[in-house]
Amino acid sequence: MNPSANYDVVIYGATGFTGRLVAEYMNTTYGVGKDVSWAMAGRSLDKLKTVRDEMGIPKSVELIVADASDPASLDAMVKSARCVLTTVGPYQLYGTPLVEACATNGTDYVDLSGEVAWMHDMIAAYEDTAKKSGARIVFSCGFDSIPFDLGVLFLQNEAMREFGTPAVRVKGRMRKMKGTFSGGTAASGRESMARAMRDPAVMAVLRNPFSLTGGFEGPDQPHGMSVQEDDDFGSWVAPFIMAPINTKNIHRSNAVMGHPYGNDFVYDEMMLTGPGEAGKAAAEMVAKSNTMGGDDGPKPGEGPSKEEREAGLYDFALLGITKNGDRLRATVTGDKDPGYGSTSKIISEAAICLVKDCTDLGGGIYTPAAAMGLTLVGRLESHAGLTFNIDK
Repeated sequence: MNPSANYDVVIYGATGFTGRLVAEYMNTTYGVGKDVSWAMAGRSLDKLKTVRDEMGIPKSVELIVADASDPASLDAMVKSARCVLTTVGPYQLYGTPLVEACATNGTDYVDLSGEVAWMHDMIAAYEDTAKKSGARIVFSCGFDSIPFDLGVLFLQNEAMREFGTPAVRVKGRMRKMKGTFSGGTAASGRESMARAMRDPAVMAVLRNPFSLTGGFEGPDQPHGMSVQEDDDFGSWVAPFIMAPINTKNIHRSNAVMGHPYGNDFVYDEMMLTGPGEAGKAAAEMVAKSNTMGGDDGPKPGEGPSKEEREAGLYDFALLGITKNGDRLRATVTGDKDPGYGSTSKIISEAAICLVKDCTDLGGGIYTPAAAMGLTLVGRLESHAGLTFNIDK
């Protein structure tokens, strides 16, 4: 963390759709000049002024001009911040110079990346630099992958408390989800697949469940790509589009924390579609669909209305099974649509948690669970509309 910074958090990309929501949340929840000092950053000063005025944010909130193509401007922004919160993706196109600047200058960093191959490359290139400078770099601080990553940590913590041993097998099942993925998520997904089609090495990273664990290879994992009946949940299940990202982050959490879930930990995520023939038909339909929407999907900068965001929600169920066969269930819920309303609150609290609550954490490249853990669970429940419950 940069101790000489002017601001706790600088929101980079504040003129984009999600960045605007982050700025709105920071202003509404924390105000100006109180518990958290923050600023807005982007490529255009005029656009920043317009957004600040449109959102009703006081003029005392500082505006910073910075551009990924201008290293000097990035460097100046990074040096002014304890933590840079960036919504500027696809990160594989625009994120690398910012990660390098933060890692070099000892500035914390949080993003919304679900771009596994890029994250893999960033870990290889900048983890040692971050460790030396004290920068804490945390990817995937939105809907992917905080509810899932912290959900597993929450379940495992209770398993240790109740049974004295972790759950070596955890099933994650999306029970209900209402809302859209962000245009940035869709663009990142398209860019990742295009890159994978060009480069077999990238495809290998995407296919390996342990591609973010620094060389550790655990047991075979369920691939989660086929329709099947899950007796533990009394439902048919279909592939869940976020699983290829979340599962890799959760295995990295386990590795970075020293394998508290065990070296033989097995995890998968799927979507529940219901019992019987109707559930099976629904699962088959989900398996054939392209949720990200191809060319007709959301574009970066686009998003749902406030009413649509407010009407969104998600409900994620977990089942943990220990070596002894003991079972434990947990639920994570969010009160807004996942891609925008909930994500903007989640990443804001992640940045604040990193700066305010994790002062003893050394530099490096982390997952949310490994960096902020159950402390962030508390923040999300208090401020961001999430719940984490053990089902009794």
